[in-house]
Formats: sequence, C-alpha cells, structure tokens
Amino acid sequence: MPTIASVAQVTASIPSPSVGVWHLGPVPIRAYALLIILGIVVAVWVGNRRYVARGGSPGTITDLAVWAVPFGIVGGRLYHVITDWQLYFGPGGSGLLGAVRIWDGGLGIWGAVTLGALGAWIGARRMGLLLPPVGDAIAPGIALAQAIGRFGNYFNQELFGSPTDLPWGLQIDPIHRPAGYESFTTFHPTFLYESLWMVAVAVVLVWADRRFGLGHGRVFALYVLLYCAGRLWIELLRIDTANHVLGLRLNVWTALLVGLGALAYLLVSARLRPGRETSLRRPAARADGEAGAGLPGTDQERMP
Repeated sequence: MPTIASVAQVTASIPSPSVGVWHLGPVPIRAYALLIILGIVVAVWVGNRRYVARGGSPGTITDLAVWAVPFGIVGGRLYHVITDWQLYFGPGGSGLLGAVRIWDGGLGIWGAVTLGALGAWIGARRMGLLLPPVGDAIAPGIALAQAIGRFGNYFNQELFGSPTDLPWGLQIDPIHRPAGYESFTTFHPTFLYESLWMVAVAVVLVWADRRFGLGHGRVFALYVLLYCAGRLWIELLRIDTANHVLGLRLNVWTALLVGLGALAYLLVSARLRPGRETSLRRPAARADGEAGAGLPGTDQERMP
C-alpha cells in the first residue's frame, strides 16, 4: 500500500503523456515528428527576420533550408545510429530497419548541426552568399527549434535523468524505465531542463548580437558554446544507455571538445575580424552584382 509521502510525491510530479501517436485513419501522426517540424518552421521564420535585418533578401533563409534541413536530418540520424550502434546492430538490436525509423526518436544534434551546416554551405555557395552571416542570423532560431523539439522526448518518455523526488520530477511508465530503475517512479525531466536552457540561450544570443554587434559567425559560435555548457551538465544527469570513454558518456566528451572549439573561435575571430561583415555576399558574387547593378534578386551590399 503506498505511503502518504509516495502519494504526495506523485501528485506533485509531472505526468507523462499517455500517448505520443495519434491515428488519422491508417496514417500515424507522431508528436515527435510534429514537434521537429514545428521547430524547423520557427527556426526558418526567426532566421528570415534576422537575415533581412542584417541586410539580406527576404526568403533567403527559406531557400537555404531546402538544403540545410534534409542534410541536418540525415546527419542527426547518422550520429545517433553511429554513437548508439548497439541499439540497432548489437545483440537484440532492431537492425537496419530500426536504424532508419527516424519517427521513433533519435536525432543527434551534433550530427544535425554539422551536416546541416554543410547543406547550408552548399546552398549559400550556389547563391553567392557568405555562410557566417547566415549562421549568425539563424542561431537563435536553431536554439528555439531545439527547445521545441526536446518535447518530443517527453512524448516518447525517453532520455530522462536519474530518479528524483523533486516536485517537478517526471513520471515514467514502467515499460520505459531502464533496467535497475524499475522501482523508481519519478525522474529528472532533462527534456524540460534543456528546453528551458535553449530558450535562455536564444534570448542571450539576441541580446549579445544587439549589444556587441557580433559578426563573422560569432553569434553561431556563442550558440554552440552555450549549448555545450548546458548539454554538459544535463548529459551527466541522464541514465539512458550510452557508450562511455574514460568513464564518461561520449556526449560529455563531445560537448567539452566542441565547446572549447567554439570558445577558441570566438576569441580568435573577435581579435582578427572585429565588428560585422560589410557584405553578405562572396567576393566573386559581389563582383557579378556590381557588373549587373540594378538587377532584381541581389542582396543588399551594406548591412545596417
């Protein structure tokens, strides 16, 4: 029979959704996928507004998203599958079919940002644009997209933290509790911690950009640095299966190394290239634009 203390704990905790998939006839509608799509829409919308404010043409970020989004999704899934290969190709793994079932959850932000940036670079090069101003414009939107997307983990009841009796502990159904934690009811809602952290990151990025006139990719670098700082302590709370290196989860090392790289870029870039760019276009594209001055569809040459 449950004690008064245990009843009070559950009452004060955060309940998990009873379902994460709804069916429209034979078509499954998954909360995880809807939230990823919503995050992408928000990121593109914010990025477009910021890019126009920096002197770019309306719709440019939308055009680049055609390249960046597919690359990002593939990169995110590849990183997840490679770093958690045992879930798919180890004993009892779900195999190749499970590896491609992206709608069941599993996108590594490290791979998503890396390949997403590659896709954006390809698109920007084809359009004659510099990539750093694009990254600076889209960075707060990416942070908000992550804040939204993390709620997909909430609906899937996955990637939560260690057991806790705090009032905001997250109730996890027995079927989703890892081995060794079957007797615990509430866990740290790491999805919520990261979501709130990324909203704060977006606010800091917008403030820092306005206050210091950041350019040459430094807004994006600051986003990476702040994300890594938050991911570091959140990762240490998680209890899901993960590969370890020297006693630490792989993603802890990734956050440390990537964060240090972002910090180094911030310091070196600020010293070598202070202020913002004077143009959003690549040198060759600027020359073409000057030769065809007055033609529609070219980005503004000077930034505010």
